[in-house]
Amino acid sequence: CRRALDLVPFGIKPLLRRAAAYEALERYQLAYVDYKTVLQVDCSVQAAQDGVNRMTKALLEKDGVNWRQKLPPIPTVPVSAQTRWSVPSAGSPKANTPPATAPRAEPDQTVAATERARTLKEEGNELVKKGNHKKAVEKYSESLKLNQECATYTNRALCYLTLKQYKEAVQDCTEALKLDPKNVKALYRRAQASKELKDYKSSIADIKSLLKTEPKNTAALRLLQELNRA
Repeated sequence: CRRALDLVPFGIKPLLRRAAAYEALERYQLAYVDYKTVLQVDCSVQAAQDGVNRMTKALLEKDGVNWRQKLPPIPTVPVSAQTRWSVPSAGSPKANTPPATAPRAEPDQTVAATERARTLKEEGNELVKKGNHKKAVEKYSESLKLNQECATYTNRALCYLTLKQYKEAVQDCTEALKLDPKNVKALYRRAQASKELKDYKSSIADIKSLLKTEPKNTAALRLLQELNRA
């Protein structure tokens, strides 16, 4: 998406797709900026409007009422970029004007899949709260078919730990770490699963990696003590 934006600054499709990718990675501030930028280009893009609403809710929950103060700067879209998506006037050079129907296209499939994946993940989260980990695994699995998100892998790994499916928990955490190599939840849960599998060496390695990121993580320090006694 960045390469596409280097070629065509403020292009709607790469901005929407990058926003969806940021959202999937739970980098809500960056997703919010991209969605807002799309609306500067064309305020009628529904996917961007919906994205801004979702990100506003997520950032409010994450950072409280002062969430706007923590946002990175939102780029100002020049008037030329705002108008280039409009219907070209008579005599205007068509070569510089993308088709007027571009923003009216069917909703982007990638964005739709990401949204469906998010809904399934949230359904899984609700099932976890109710203690139905087996059903939650099914929801997370459906979500991952649509969008491979780090948080969904770590959530499913938690379910596998509860269900004593430790090998599956290790696999999910490994997939999460491919997406985010320093993810604390993935490192901790893989360490827990490895400990249950009596793979103490791997478990200790994960905890030490975690402590490089969060040296005062009490749960990790406690688990390391247990492993040293094992």
